[in-house]
Amino acid sequence: MALRRLKPTSAGVRGMTMPTFDEITTSEPHKPLTEKLVRGSGRNFQGKITVRHRGGEQKRLYRKIDFRRNKFGVPARVATVEYDPNRSARIGLLNYADGEKRYMLLPNGLAVGDNVVSGPDAEAKVGNALPLGRMPLGTTVHNIELVPGRGGQLVRSAGTAAQLVAKEGEFATIRMPSGEMRLVPLLCMATVGQVSNLDHENMAIGKAGRARRMGKRPEVRGSAMNPVDHPHGGGEGKAPTGMPPKTPWGKPAMGLRTRRNKLTQRLIVRSRHAR
Repeated sequence: MALRRLKPTSAGVRGMTMPTFDEITTSEPHKPLTEKLVRGSGRNFQGKITVRHRGGEQKRLYRKIDFRRNKFGVPARVATVEYDPNRSARIGLLNYADGEKRYMLLPNGLAVGDNVVSGPDAEAKVGNALPLGRMPLGTTVHNIELVPGRGGQLVRSAGTAAQLVAKEGEFATIRMPSGEMRLVPLLCMATVGQVSNLDHENMAIGKAGRARRMGKRPEVRGSAMNPVDHPHGGGEGKAPTGMPPKTPWGKPAMGLRTRRNKLTQRLIVRSRHAR
């Protein structure tokens, strides 16, 4: 899971870095676990753009990932390590003892031939999934559920990991990768270990064409527009915005906190914004 620097044959390639893909063992996904991925390109059901600067990405199939890990007590062997174009982490194909196959988020350190198991009686070792209440304090975890049985929702991107720091009553206290301290029910499942592909955050895209294939369309600075198009527009030559940063529709942008979820606010022990 290392990075390689390309030979500088052009200005765009000069600073580009790419994964070596040394850990990948197959280039073809398991077809029964794939489905067609419909690309919305930032548009809603009316065809109107609701998220700008999206579209034109490479066609790809969606891999069905088992975020629930609810096949309790059945051991599984890691058959392949695969690249998933829909996420930053690597995925592993599990061959269960009863013949079923499922994809899982691959933890760092897990390789082809290793065995994993899930359930309340599973050992707290890398790749195994078990309730937070059955893990020892200090365990590094990922793919954490927020509601028992719903499937992992937290800590799923490449290189991330959370830590179990306390248990009290019906809740466990988790230290998130952002530094936030959060309460999660003890019955929620989580997978032991750190998510694979640790070097993802160090990868340099290098050129605009590579970003276009990832579905990112060009962004135009508001200060380069006319006043009729953006609050930052207008002026002779380069001009300061003259105001706090705003969206094209005049709403505050860049750092304004919009969270107003009172239902789950009580579960956040320490905010990630705390100094």
